[in-house]
Amino acid sequence: MPLARQPLWPVLAAAGLVGMAPGQESTYSGSRLIRESEYREKVRGMWLGQCIANWTGLQTEGRHRQPPFLTDASWGQVQPYTNGFPLDFKWFFNPWGADDDTDIEYVYNHLMVQHDTTVLTPRQIVDGWTAHINRSIWVSNLKARNLMARGVMPPATGMGCANVDRLEIDAQLTTEFFGMFCPGAPGRGLELADMPILVASSGYASHAAQFYAVLYALATQVPTGLSGRDQAVWLTREARRFIPDSSKSADVIDVVLADFLANPDVNDWERTRDLVDQRYRVNAAANGFVYRDWFESSVNLAGGVIALLYGQMDYRRTVQIGTMSGWDSDNGTATMGGLLGLVHGFAHVQAQFPGTVRENFWILRTRDNLPDYTGPGDTWEDTFPLLADRTMPLIRRGVEESGGLVDAAGGVWLLPPVSPDPALAASPRWREDARSMNNAVRRAGSSKLIGMTLGVVGVVTRNLNRFHTGGHLPILIQN
Repeated sequence: MPLARQPLWPVLAAAGLVGMAPGQESTYSGSRLIRESEYREKVRGMWLGQCIANWTGLQTEGRHRQPPFLTDASWGQVQPYTNGFPLDFKWFFNPWGADDDTDIEYVYNHLMVQHDTTVLTPRQIVDGWTAHINRSIWVSNLKARNLMARGVMPPATGMGCANVDRLEIDAQLTTEFFGMFCPGAPGRGLELADMPILVASSGYASHAAQFYAVLYALATQVPTGLSGRDQAVWLTREARRFIPDSSKSADVIDVVLADFLANPDVNDWERTRDLVDQRYRVNAAANGFVYRDWFESSVNLAGGVIALLYGQMDYRRTVQIGTMSGWDSDNGTATMGGLLGLVHGFAHVQAQFPGTVRENFWILRTRDNLPDYTGPGDTWEDTFPLLADRTMPLIRRGVEESGGLVDAAGGVWLLPPVSPDPALAASPRWREDARSMNNAVRRAGSSKLIGMTLGVVGVVTRNLNRFHTGGHLPILIQN
């Protein structure tokens, strides 16, 4: 019998690692030993937390791209675009309508179940997008979808020579949930997320998406003995270790974290938001950057990190700050709402609101040709409990694939040991960068490229679909 299929308690006891009965695992190894039933509730919480945050943030999406920005005084007030209603939480929808912050992840979840795999191939991704993702997509996702229609495969759909919008926000809002499949194993989570991230991004936009995926993989590892403030700092610092220092995304995270730590008023999140506006929009060129638009990767990554840090792991406060942060404000808000749902679980998210919070999901609002799991007569096709049930076998596999042990009969998982290797070594994007001789030359101070003539660029552009496996192009660091 394979070790991973043996009951965990006898295995651990024989190794002298446990001396207590099942149910006392938290006194032994904390968050490295978790019950499947508890994690299922966290998955439900992730979907619910993301939907509430998404629809709350949608009220302000694209409304505040420059000063005057919203402040805490704006919450609860009627805004010109809120149709006479005060700016407040949207927790009461039934069903939850799919949006681009949840529906592409939903499609990826469907494809993983359909193909019985945790790692989707370029062909499976393209076939899935072709069947299910044909509307309600914009910017880089739309460019990628159009490239797929021409026969181009990922990762070429996110390359600079094909997708001019690859540095926008798209990958950040469609791939963070891959970390959920590998609790406590962020390196494996990045492997699962890698090809989906490259569908519509490259460079620092890919790093931003990686940062979010790592946050989700770390959700079970948040130290319980810390304050909410210190837990948020711990998450930010741990996930930042997986991002190369040369990336613009690293600069964004470092600047936001440093200003948060230097701020004597933990409620003055507006100060850090205004700093972000000055550094990455108003004075972008003076700081060596380019501001691309209100839906770009960088300012919106900053908004998400601001919400996480100043929210201090409080669900309502995090969603509130994210909603008022500015720019494409529903995206980082949805990501952080889903993260806190995964950290705290379904019951915690439900308890934040005074009435019955529904779990019905209307995926056909934006996506096509997907199964109806609830039967005729409903205006929705799925529920979060059903979705969690379909996902659990894949998460068990994710635990095993990352080196953990699964006691299927006992419903308990032992997560893999924390890797002693540097975090960057676990990042597929960092390893790819390390292979590039061009980037090595750049790091040495030269601006010349090796073997990348205009003729080569022309050949690459005409043959993008050949680069979905094994092909390598220089990864240019862009601002």
